[in-house]
Amino acid sequence: MSVEPDPAVVEGLDAWRSLPAGQQPQWPDQDALAAVTARLEKLPPLVFAGESDALRAQLAAAGRGEAFLLQGGDCAETFAESTADNIRNKIKTILQMAVVLTYGASLPVVKMGRMAGQYAKPRSSDSETRDGVTLPAFRGDIINGYDFTTEARTPDPQRLLEAYHTSASTLNLIRAFTTGGFASLLRVHEWNRGFTTNPAYKRYDEIAAEIDRAIRFMAACGADFDALRTVDFYSSHEGLLLDYERPLTRIDSRTGLPYDCSAHFLWIGERTRELGGAHVDYFSRVHNPIGIKLGPTSSGDDAIALMDRLNPTGEEGRITFVTRMGAGKVRDLLPALVEKVTADGRPVTWVCDPMHGNGITSATGYKTRRFSDVMDEVAGFFEVHRSLGTVPGGLHIELTGDDVTEVLGGSEEIDDEGLARRYETLVDPRLNHQQSLELAFQVVELLRRA
Repeated sequence: MSVEPDPAVVEGLDAWRSLPAGQQPQWPDQDALAAVTARLEKLPPLVFAGESDALRAQLAAAGRGEAFLLQGGDCAETFAESTADNIRNKIKTILQMAVVLTYGASLPVVKMGRMAGQYAKPRSSDSETRDGVTLPAFRGDIINGYDFTTEARTPDPQRLLEAYHTSASTLNLIRAFTTGGFASLLRVHEWNRGFTTNPAYKRYDEIAAEIDRAIRFMAACGADFDALRTVDFYSSHEGLLLDYERPLTRIDSRTGLPYDCSAHFLWIGERTRELGGAHVDYFSRVHNPIGIKLGPTSSGDDAIALMDRLNPTGEEGRITFVTRMGAGKVRDLLPALVEKVTADGRPVTWVCDPMHGNGITSATGYKTRRFSDVMDEVAGFFEVHRSLGTVPGGLHIELTGDDVTEVLGGSEEIDDEGLARRYETLVDPRLNHQQSLELAFQVVELLRRA
């Protein structure tokens, strides 16, 4: 039996339109935008409310220390790179990391991709100037093109429809890969055995051998490996472009409550979490689990105020705080933040984003990060929570399943000159496949020291 939505609830979904909305494009043709958003409103949802509810329960478990979140994927997805091979390789990488973390943490791992919607990116400036020519900044494929031409850089509402259809095809492949045997525990374990045959990763042989013994023990005990052929895999992206998120909002027929059906999990970025802003208002009105990025300028009072707006009743699994402090600051700044939120008493899930606070420019001019800094922030995150008796609930990683060279270091020892070999990102640098797996094995080592 369907529940009729409260008209006031539906009307409130558009309250954000009268509020300051940062990081939004200047659409040149409002009529074209209206036609596109009207079309999006009538298209089927990309995900279902019940799936988001299931994820919220799993995030609540991660907040209690009964599960661990692994969220990974591209800094910014592109339409051209949303191919079957690229999607498969990202899923493969996340699944490989999840098996290692499941063993190391002795906890179920919640698997979530920055996939099927991560097409918009915040920028530090609305425009870009080259050789005396100023054009709008590239804000991601959902808004404009990367080429530095007037035609490419002009925001085009038709890209919202392309984002929807690309997301739909991506989700279709994700579901096929994660339910059709590709995600089988035995298959993923074999991939990881191949990883540790590389001499660069011999230090992880012991952990890999332990996992191998555990798999063989399960087999000897008659474990039902057919039941381990499928996994739950959730989609997420930054809820940045409100002209996309609002048209994809649907009323759940079971409850009469609104959900943003563009993804299971949306997060509010560091640049758009103003209490009186449009993003906080909009996401306070939908019932998805919500992430909030907190950087080094975030205070405990900021976090409490955001909880008051987004989760006043303290529903478990509703709020995930994703901290991005930087390796040099996490041990100094995170404790006060965690202590203030913990004292409040309402539950949250704490997740570490070790990528965004550690950006540098290489000697050769590339925007990059050091693998050692990424790992140091992860280590600091675990140390802070261990010292306070709170729960480190997960990791939020920018990664790709390909062998790009965008992050310095790791056992492959990518150096300044090596960045030029395969530097492919259009926005921020990502861990490649090998670096991502190395991170997972190093996190196991951290867990063992806990």
